[in-house]
Amino acid sequence: MRMIISPAKKMRTDPDGLAAVGLPRFRDKAERVKQALQRLTAEELQALWRCSDSLARLNAERLRGMDLERGLTPAVLAYEGIQYRYMAPGVFERGEYAFLQEHLRILSGFYGVLRPLDGVVPYRLEMQAKLSVDGSRDLYDFWGGRLADELAAETDLILNLASREYSRAVTPYLPRTVRVVTCVFGERSKGKIVERGTLCKMARGQMVRWLTERQVTKAVDVRDFDGLGYAYDAEHSTPDELVFLRNEPFASRHGFVAVLGKQPQGGQQDALPGVEHRIDSPSSG
Repeated sequence: MRMIISPAKKMRTDPDGLAAVGLPRFRDKAERVKQALQRLTAEELQALWRCSDSLARLNAERLRGMDLERGLTPAVLAYEGIQYRYMAPGVFERGEYAFLQEHLRILSGFYGVLRPLDGVVPYRLEMQAKLSVDGSRDLYDFWGGRLADELAAETDLILNLASREYSRAVTPYLPRTVRVVTCVFGERSKGKIVERGTLCKMARGQMVRWLTERQVTKAVDVRDFDGLGYAYDAEHSTPDELVFLRNEPFASRHGFVAVLGKQPQGGQQDALPGVEHRIDSPSSG
């Protein structure tokens, strides 16, 4: 089994911490992505990144001096988003890191796919960014079936804990011999089941930790997850979509809401707080 998760926008370096183990599988492709970014003007970079002036300056400075083989931090420790805080990889033990290295893969618009201990440098680039690399339309076109091929060569079971923005860089290209099981984290609200972006990120990170601590490698055992008050809901689940519901609603002023089923286009589930997306089928997306 391979778990797939999304990266985070915020990154850090930790030169004095755990040492990286090897380089990313697609380091040569990442070099091409880096070169495409370096050809853009400051204004074009800020538009691509959709960020503030200060963040644009910080990331442009990083980009100018970027060396993909120096100043490396293990990928799972380099990302700092909500999902990673709830995974808490910094307190894993040696045996847990070994399990994580084998069974977790981080999808990335810049690096393609990463093992947890692959050495990375800070970058800013979402998978949905409209960046042309070597004549590609965008990053989905650039990566094509490479990420799916890499995963299919490793496993016949993928546990999808990634947002749609990232999972759609993989799932359309997988052969039928690879089963994809997607986890959905929701709650009941006004007669519907909804997902909230902040809680989803928390739950994904918590599930990675839970699976790692228990060395889970079978889809049937994933259903026992009970972190953050979630419990497996057989009524709304299918063999390839495991639905976990919280017993009590979670009020979050930053929570994005989507009724279970179809995902918002372009991976916006995690990016547009306060938007409601109504759905008919609980098993789609």
